[in-house]
Amino acid sequence: MAVTTPRWVVTVKVAVWGACLAPFALLVLRALEFHGLSLGADPVQELLNVCGKTGLNLLLLTLCITPIRRSTGINRLISFRRLLGLFGFFYVVLHFTTYVWLDLGFAWDHVFEDIAKRPYITVGFTALLLLIPLAATSTNRMQRQLGRNWVRVHRLVYVIAVLGVVHFWWQVKRDISEPLLYAFLLTVLLGVRLHHAWKLRRKAASQ
Repeated sequence: MAVTTPRWVVTVKVAVWGACLAPFALLVLRALEFHGLSLGADPVQELLNVCGKTGLNLLLLTLCITPIRRSTGINRLISFRRLLGLFGFFYVVLHFTTYVWLDLGFAWDHVFEDIAKRPYITVGFTALLLLIPLAATSTNRMQRQLGRNWVRVHRLVYVIAVLGVVHFWWQVKRDISEPLLYAFLLTVLLGVRLHHAWKLRRKAASQ
C-alpha cells in the first residue's frame, strides 16, 4: 500500500523550494536590471557574496533540523534536511563557478595557484570537495546501499560547516562581526550535538 504524504508536508516542501530558490531568482532579476534592480558597483563580488552566504546559511539550517526534531518530536522534519542540503550544495557550486568563470575567466593556472597559496580559498575549495560525496549519496537508494556507512559519510557535514565558516572569516578584511555570528551559531549547534552524544553515552554506561 502506498504511503500518502500529509498535505502539510507537501505545502511546507513547496514553501521551502520557493524560499531556497528566491535568492537565485533575485540575483537573476538584479543581473537583468529588472525594474531598476542591479548587482551594484562590483557585480562579481556581489554574486560571490550572495551565493556563498546563501550556501552557508542552508548548510547551517540542515544542522538545525535534528535538534528541532528532537525537541519537538516532529520526525517529518527530517524530510526537509536533504532538500536544504542539496540547495546548499547548489549555491556553493554557484559560488565557486562565479569565482572560476566571472572572476578569473577560467584561467585554471590562476585558480590552482589561488587554491594552493590563499588559505581562505584552500579551505573553501576543500569544503566544496567534501560536499560532492554528500550530494552524490543523498538519494534513498544510496542510503540503503551504504547502510551504516551512509551516516559516517554524511557526518562530513560538520567538517564542511566549520570549513565554510573559516572560509568566510578569513576572507573578511575588516569587520568580522558577521563571521563571528556564524561561528557562534555553529558552536551552539555543534555543542547541542555533543551534549546529546554525551547524554546517550552516560545513559548506556549506567545500564
